[in-house]
Amino acid sequence: MKALICPSLGPVENLMVMDVEPPVAGPGEGVVDVAYAALNFFDTLVIEGKYQLKPEPPFSPSGEFSGRIAALGPGVEGFAVGDRVMGSMGYGAAREQIAIAAERLARVPDGLPLDKAAGLSITYGTSLHALKQRAEMKPGETLVVLGASGGVGLAAVEIGAVMGARVIACASSDEKLRFARRYGAAETINYAAEDLRARLKALTGGKGVDVVYDPVGGALTEAALRSLAWKGRFLVIGFASGEIPSPPLNLILLKGSDIRGVYWGEFVNREPEVNRGNMSQLLAWAESGRLSVHIHAKFALEDYQKAFEAIAKRQTLGKTLLQFTNT
Repeated sequence: MKALICPSLGPVENLMVMDVEPPVAGPGEGVVDVAYAALNFFDTLVIEGKYQLKPEPPFSPSGEFSGRIAALGPGVEGFAVGDRVMGSMGYGAAREQIAIAAERLARVPDGLPLDKAAGLSITYGTSLHALKQRAEMKPGETLVVLGASGGVGLAAVEIGAVMGARVIACASSDEKLRFARRYGAAETINYAAEDLRARLKALTGGKGVDVVYDPVGGALTEAALRSLAWKGRFLVIGFASGEIPSPPLNLILLKGSDIRGVYWGEFVNREPEVNRGNMSQLLAWAESGRLSVHIHAKFALEDYQKAFEAIAKRQTLGKTLLQFTNT
């Protein structure tokens, strides 16, 4: 079977499509015929050894997928061969077949296409966990989303709107902001052309914002942190800018606010039942159309380099998928 392999850590040019042995389902596992493997910004870091998750080469990138169950190992209950499923595995999904613990799978409803299901686990899972469990966001609160047109950013915009927040989407171009408005943003800020802090002050009448969702880091972090309202919550999602900021902690003291880390992968390991509830909610919202799960592009496995380059250059709006023949 075909698989995208990272034989050594480094740039995307190191990757190669290879023939590998098909997996066998062990106890408690299912083998899935992968239809789509979703790529995220963190995949560009994983293959270079710059992410907190550091698999030993050789490995396949991609941490989320959708497909159909091809085989089941001993002890698996609740699934049958042929079931449409989605799931996450940290890395390893960019191959025609994968073996994975059945508890990491969720059944895809008949009304939800497999391409949309492929991108729900990590980006939407991260954003729902961030806004629900970490921010404890309430209807009517103001949510600021930095990097609002990317994978996790767009997910936060959509979920925030569904949860009843007033969403302020922030991005680096007017095109990206128009895109964010289509998916639930009430207000937008182009932080490449406008002063982020001044605009947030104006948009909130000087009150400040309740929740900041920050997958970007860098220079934007302090400006957004200074824009928090009393008892506001600042969510640390990641550092797509490549810079881990060191904000002055006196700001947290003066505003009675919180900085809250969001590490979805560890949340899944430590609180699997809560995560399963989140996945059920996301699947229901997606099937009903309340979440769009917008797909930027689908690439054939052989075109993986184009897919990675689009993500690395911030050209993607929504999800980027590798498409397998199993579709």
